[in-house]
Amino acid sequence: MLPVKKPSKRALAARELYAGLRALHPDAHCELDHASPFQLLVATVLSAQSTDKVVNLVTPGLFARYPDARALARAEQPEVERLIGKLGMFRQKSKNVIGLARLLVERHGGEVPASLDALTALPGVGRKTANVVLGTAFGAGEGVVVDTHVQRLSQRLGWTRETEPEPIERELMSLFPRADWDLLSHTLIFHGRRVCFARAPMCVTCGVAASCPSAGAGAEAIGRKPPRARRG
Repeated sequence: MLPVKKPSKRALAARELYAGLRALHPDAHCELDHASPFQLLVATVLSAQSTDKVVNLVTPGLFARYPDARALARAEQPEVERLIGKLGMFRQKSKNVIGLARLLVERHGGEVPASLDALTALPGVGRKTANVVLGTAFGAGEGVVVDTHVQRLSQRLGWTRETEPEPIERELMSLFPRADWDLLSHTLIFHGRRVCFARAPMCVTCGVAASCPSAGAGAEAIGRKPPRARRG
């Protein structure tokens, strides 16, 4: 039997800080409204470059009309566009969700597969979307979902110096046990939406500020994308 590898001091420190965040946000969860893995998959595809709040405004009407893959596979794109027109890129998203519904029917009997490879073969589904579905719907995520909040907080908390999602994900996966991966992202997203904002983070009232290496006046500059240069 192979010996169990002990976590590094850095990993232990990260896990202790994460425990503090979990205590602050014990209710952390995926905030996309859904009643099935299929609805979660569609909602996550629709959430690209849109807020969960806006997605949750359009999905009740969409799911009332198309509650499952078989129904959405028969949809006409103009009708789906009408239902999700408040979202950015609604035309491409309409095409993607209809396409993924058709493939679910053709390849998976209308059910959402619990496989990263099968999910990422669907239109509009990348690794991040697949891991949201795997972690939330099946409890079997194969990585850490790195959105803008997770990216920003991972840097501010001192867990990574990487600036791109994939290397950040790898580093987080090395610091935390697999059992934490799904809730880790939800907890960081909760904290990012409620306390550690991109602009003017609330360090003064943050419950983990004493353990955060970035807490204070300079926190705002960490983990934010540099402003775009103005064209002359």
